Amino acid sequence: MHIDVNSAFLSWTAVDLLNKGGKYDIRNSYAVIGGDESKRHGIVLAKSNPAKKVGIITGEPLFSARKKCPSLNIYPPNHELYNDMSNKMFKLLSKYSPDIEVYSIDECFIDYTKVKKLYGNEISFAHKIKDEIKNTLGFTVNVGIGNNKLCAKVATDFSKPDKVHTLYNHEIKEKMHPLPINHLIGIGRKSSEKLIKLGINTIGDLSNCNPNQLSKYFKNQAIKIIELAKGIDNSEVISDSGLSKGISNSTTIAYNLTSKKEVYHVIESLVDNLATSLRKQKRYAYVIAIILKDKHFHSYSHQTKLINATNNTKEIYETAKKLFDETWDNEPIRLVGVRLDNLVNEVNHQISLFESVEHKELESGLESVVDELNFKYGSSVIKKASLHSSKREQK
Repeated sequence: MHIDVNSAFLSWTAVDLLNKGGKYDIRNSYAVIGGDESKRHGIVLAKSNPAKKVGIITGEPLFSARKKCPSLNIYPPNHELYNDMSNKMFKLLSKYSPDIEVYSIDECFIDYTKVKKLYGNEISFAHKIKDEIKNTLGFTVNVGIGNNKLCAKVATDFSKPDKVHTLYNHEIKEKMHPLPINHLIGIGRKSSEKLIKLGINTIGDLSNCNPNQLSKYFKNQAIKIIELAKGIDNSEVISDSGLSKGISNSTTIAYNLTSKKEVYHVIESLVDNLATSLRKQKRYAYVIAIILKDKHFHSYSHQTKLINATNNTKEIYETAKKLFDETWDNEPIRLVGVRLDNLVNEVNHQISLFESVEHKELESGLESVVDELNFKYGSSVIKKASLHSSKREQK
């Protein structure tokens, strides 16, 4: 199951205003959540249904939204409130299953298979939690149900708000394949435009493509995007309950990143922190994932499983860079994240013919020394030269 809050920031602001004695529900008015339009934050972060009907879209400048609707009401974002509302929803859901993957502040996945014998039919249960969230917390969600995470997430967007939708394997041709290509999770705007130029207009068109022909334009991503169009997704629901199976770090950038070099610097900084954290826990990661959000608020991710689990900064960084290269469609980036999953407490290396055991041990020893120095004298006492240079360049 995929649970997604309907227009989260606006809904949560509306609930807060009503709880404080507000006389009307801003969800029923021409309203948006946005920042200071004189700065970069002056964009639409969330919109009401009436605002949507007059053509206002998420991510557009506030001055543009005002032109479409002169009577538009703009409310500032309140991230402390949003975190609180988000935590309340996840806490409510966690009483039904420990297998919950928080995908973002306003959406998550639940592995329902493991608890189906407890609660019964998944569609009935989806309606139950949807209604409970609405009656208890005051906002609505959509619930998507599928045989995997991809199909569940696609189903969530079929129609809103306050709906339950299914996209089972046997429904893919009927429900997903007729959709426009830009509705496919994992396909960015530039990739969509490229596919449309090739005459691939629907998800069904893409599912019927020849991988060898498509690889001329999408290289090693061709097989992956065709699999997505077929509804194939083998990724598991990664729960963060108890001793986490995964750790992640992400950052929203103060300006759009438009070059690989800029994104590499951000990835390196994120990886440096994550790898240090892993080594402190004496744990290793088998799965490395990159998470991106472009300037149009489209999110997409890409992951790989390693032969040998690792907590080596360089290994994780090089893998994350490769994942980014395979995923990015040149659309300006506003958020970058790295996630390490399938964590284990020990690792038995399978050494290839091309690996140097001595070099691995030397790198490991050097990282241990750096960690110890940073622990003793502060986290900034010693850092990679590349991280320092990237900060100077940003300044």
